[in-house]
Amino acid sequence: MNKISFVIMVLLVLTAPAHAERIKDLASVQGVRINQLVGYGLVVGLNGSGDQSTQTPYTIQSLQSMLTRLGITLAPGTNPQPKNVAAVSVSANLPPFAKPGQTIDVTIASIGNAASLRGGELLMTPLKGADGNVYAVAQGSLLVGGLGVQGQDGSKITINIPSAGRIPGGATVERTVSNSFHDGNVIVLNLNTPDFTTAEHMAAAINQAIGADSATAMDATSVRVRAPLEPTQKVGFVSVLENLEVSPGDAAARVIINSRTGTVVIGSRVRVLPAAVSHGNLTVTIAESPKVSQPAPLSQGQTAIVPRSSLKVEQEKNRMFLFNPGTSLDDIVRAVNQVGAAPGDLVAILEALKEAGALRAELIVI
Repeated sequence: MNKISFVIMVLLVLTAPAHAERIKDLASVQGVRINQLVGYGLVVGLNGSGDQSTQTPYTIQSLQSMLTRLGITLAPGTNPQPKNVAAVSVSANLPPFAKPGQTIDVTIASIGNAASLRGGELLMTPLKGADGNVYAVAQGSLLVGGLGVQGQDGSKITINIPSAGRIPGGATVERTVSNSFHDGNVIVLNLNTPDFTTAEHMAAAINQAIGADSATAMDATSVRVRAPLEPTQKVGFVSVLENLEVSPGDAAARVIINSRTGTVVIGSRVRVLPAAVSHGNLTVTIAESPKVSQPAPLSQGQTAIVPRSSLKVEQEKNRMFLFNPGTSLDDIVRAVNQVGAAPGDLVAILEALKEAGALRAELIVI
């Protein structure tokens, strides 16, 4: 690619319509990904809040193994019982193209019964990838946002999670992960949300900016793009690609219901066919007010507690509301709010509309 064509591509990017979205926000380059790392280590320096060795013997085994590697030999039969040591798992995300010497953040979490990791320091811990190779080494003082305090009578107060923490920049990268970015003359863009319309629009935008037949939509997720062979040109080429703007396709009509929290999310494309809905709440209140019954004087009777219940029934007199053809999201929300329906009531209304065949949307319960 020569300099003139590169400048033309940049100008096309700058003149793209403002209502569209960048390819950078819609898709990622295949092969350019993070890699998860994990390791096992020890946190020391705790203020008596470490693992209880009787319940977590692996903590003492790890401590003895570390001391042996450092040239310290414990006397036979020695069974140390420290309370300032905790066994932890160490995890991190290795960014793409991370080079040796760079630092990454790590997360530390107790895997024993340590009450708190506040004030502790992580000893040198190798972090391995899925292939078993060491890609980073972590060490440093923990930042713990949680707090736990316990009194001698057993009372305690816990704020957030004191058994987990982070070390910003706590791991040093030791090995580079190879990827296929520089291989061949093809780049594949994978959409974050699969959609055939968006994939076709993306391919069309790239072909308009770079040249005909430069990009092909392979399926609802992937768009194949011809790219330069030279690595430095490929970097600039991807920079131009990810700043191209595309008009994504409309999302499918869906209603998402969280059954645990009562949260209901209605997509903008949801429509309702003609339907009439009547919704009202019936409230039954039962109150118990026991009465003490005293016997008459000299009657040799006994004091007794007589149960007494009062029942109250209330029913809301909500009016019926009508959905006209092609009712939109705004109309649905306005109609439901007029009858004062709570989130749980809204779920019941939507499910009834779906059963009646009047809800033109996919109802998803999570």
